Amino acid sequence: MADKNNKFQLNVDGKYYVDDQCIACDACVMEAPDFFEMNDDDGYAYVKAQPSSPEQIEECENALAGCPVDAIGNDG
Repeated sequence: MADKNNKFQLNVDGKYYVDDQCIACDACVMEAPDFFEMNDDDGYAYVKAQPSSPEQIEECENALAGCPVDAIGNDG
């Protein structure tokens, strides 16, 4: 389970975030490219935009569900 106390600083403020458990698998970026991006220099993903519509929230929830190490949180 992701921990908001360990989220990366590049995450934009809001409900969704990626924490330090990320293994840079790229699954979230492939699932929701409008909301997740890779920091290739340091090897982790982060949230670059927060969803606002039900469809966008569904994309982010799908990315969260597909994360193999539970590094995505939705508790801000």
